[in-house]
Amino acid sequence: MINRVRVTLAIVAACVAAAAIPAGAGGAVVFPDAGPESQLATILGEIEKNRIDAALQKTEALLLQYPNFRLGHLIKGDLLLARSKPLETFGNADNAPREKLSDLRDEALVRIKAYREKPALADQLPSSLLQMEPGQKYAMLVDTQKSRLYLYENDGGRPRFVADYYVTQGKSGADKMREGDRKTPLGVYHVTAALSAKKLSDLYGTGAFPINYPNEWDKRQGRKGHGIWLHGTPADTYSRPPKASEGCVVLSNADLEVLAKNVQVGVTPVIISDSIEWLSPGDWQREREGLRREVEAWRLAWESGDVDRLLAHYSRAFQTDKQNFAEFAARKRQVLTGKEWVKIDLSRQSMFRSPGKDGVVFVTFEQQYTSNNFKNLMKKRQYWIREDGRWKIIYEGSA
Repeated sequence: MINRVRVTLAIVAACVAAAAIPAGAGGAVVFPDAGPESQLATILGEIEKNRIDAALQKTEALLLQYPNFRLGHLIKGDLLLARSKPLETFGNADNAPREKLSDLRDEALVRIKAYREKPALADQLPSSLLQMEPGQKYAMLVDTQKSRLYLYENDGGRPRFVADYYVTQGKSGADKMREGDRKTPLGVYHVTAALSAKKLSDLYGTGAFPINYPNEWDKRQGRKGHGIWLHGTPADTYSRPPKASEGCVVLSNADLEVLAKNVQVGVTPVIISDSIEWLSPGDWQREREGLRREVEAWRLAWESGDVDRLLAHYSRAFQTDKQNFAEFAARKRQVLTGKEWVKIDLSRQSMFRSPGKDGVVFVTFEQQYTSNNFKNLMKKRQYWIREDGRWKIIYEGSA
């Protein structure tokens, strides 16, 4: 007869406590899981009820699906040992390496906590995805606190949740500031290339997607470094601990292969946050419409030829790649003085909010400029911030 299993497994203690918030609470639609989290939750439930054989059976089924899942193998080992002695710790083998056990414990906690506290994704929208332009089929949101990547599909400019995945971040956490700090950057980025496994070492798994860190805003904030990628895991590894990379965002090879089908180089946004802010559809719509009205007011001010009206939309801290506000204002006055009329058309507009206290919104669009003596088509990016209670442009340049 098996003794009552005293599983302090930091995982079970924390997971059972987290179970007070069931997945899909509040009547939300429960979306299919994109990983082993649901099986892990079931296994830990069986352990808590002292149903060791049932837990072992479910663990073996899990390992058939994910044969390289080290956390699953560790749980199986503990369950086999539980037949002969009570479990006092997570990783009950006498010769188990402490560092590896700590990594696996952290992974278990993060996975199950994210599963149990999954937001009501059918009833909420991320504040960072205010508008996707028609050509952007998907967007990726990374929540570093939850070690989770959320995939959203473009549904007429409105984000629609598709799936979420466990990810690994930098060894020192998030908010990268300098080269070699082993941190994952926070901000709004896009995929710049697709690298196949043939061009990479085994460390990067089945492929990699570099992102454009540091972007213009990072550079303005003094952030440095390079080589931040989304990539996979070595062939013998299903997943890595929550904090194990040099700053990259790491997924299992299986998850990366699914995402790869949805990635558009140069187009797909990757927004990395320390904590995603969720809004009700009504609040999200009001936030989006408020900013869209400001962009439209800026466009109309430019067309009016009234320089002061136009410059009222710019922050005094504004700068381009080559000009500060005073230089930019002087140039605008000079150019508009010689115009009989100006027509501005904007299309393919996207709006993404960057994480952080400043709340910068990256607005990108195609701009068709036509005047009595000049015509130009360009892709432009502006950074808008809240200043004195209203939106102002703090950066402007080609995208």
